[in-house]
Amino acid sequence: MALTHDDPRKALSDAAFQKNIAGKDTGLYWITNGRFTAAITNYGARLVALFVPDRDGKLRDVVVGFDNIDDYIRDKDYQGAIVGRYANRIARGRFSLDEKEYTLAINNAPNHLHGGIVGFSAQVWDVLRTTDQELELRLLSPDGDERYPGNLQLTVRYSISDTNEVSFEFEATCDAPTVLNVCNHAYWNLNGQGSGSAMNHELFINAGHFTPVDEFLIPTGDFAFVTNTPFDFSKPTRIGERVDADHPQLVYGAGYDHNFVLIDSGDERKLAAVATGDESGIRMAVYTTEPGIQLYTGNYLQALHRLKYGLSDERRSAFCLETQHFPDSPNKPEFPSVVLWPGEVFRSRTDHAFLTAP
Repeated sequence: MALTHDDPRKALSDAAFQKNIAGKDTGLYWITNGRFTAAITNYGARLVALFVPDRDGKLRDVVVGFDNIDDYIRDKDYQGAIVGRYANRIARGRFSLDEKEYTLAINNAPNHLHGGIVGFSAQVWDVLRTTDQELELRLLSPDGDERYPGNLQLTVRYSISDTNEVSFEFEATCDAPTVLNVCNHAYWNLNGQGSGSAMNHELFINAGHFTPVDEFLIPTGDFAFVTNTPFDFSKPTRIGERVDADHPQLVYGAGYDHNFVLIDSGDERKLAAVATGDESGIRMAVYTTEPGIQLYTGNYLQALHRLKYGLSDERRSAFCLETQHFPDSPNKPEFPSVVLWPGEVFRSRTDHAFLTAP
């Protein structure tokens, strides 16, 4: 049974998130609409906790994470973080842009993953603005940061609306051509952290295709139909129903760690996925401006770390729904472009709408 909370602000200690890192102070910041409450740290712009009422009106923390800054500094799983400059993988850490070749750090051999050794998830963001329902953070990523070109300025705005939508909004500019793919890497368990496996959640993904990968989890460049495969979530399906099926793609990822190509509704913001906690009745609908969503089923969580409330990170006790452009897009011209040119403004938005199922 997951822990429930009467007062979210008493569940975590603000002092446990206060530290000076390379001359910058970290802290814990709270936003709320009076019903939903989120905690965010400016270290990695990480979503630390999100308290949502279940079908009985009791608050459950549906985001897996830690209760202090030191554990986030040691974290290798990108818990709740904003990842970039390039979320997901770039094959062999190489890409060409504007007639130049760039070589990035290999931190997920033989590939570059989630921005490198010290990506956005391991940097202290500046706090630009905070209100009851919004928090805006900024990161200045200099030219050559993790060997990416151009000086990049990125802001993320976390907000909770009066209609119970939790949103992540990004805006970025750069003074030289670069590649950019950012997302939030929250680990979700809609029954609440500490409720055990998340594989009994029901999941719908609004996709007719996924991008199959090789043994190093790099897309082949093909678009495969989900029909008659374990990747068909076009109807609500228990996440764990086929996670260990005898399918080469699931062998490569030790479960789901794949990008789905979202059906384009013609609207700027499209429905990406709907997940429902089987115990709590909490239902989360994900809407995004991004073309893809990565389902990761926590296959490499190993119960080695102490999480919030003294719990451990059991394998598959959470899942990620990472709204994004596709992995290795800088090397795949057939994929939607991830190039940001000087004078352009990158904008991306993902909304999480919550309600309770019967």
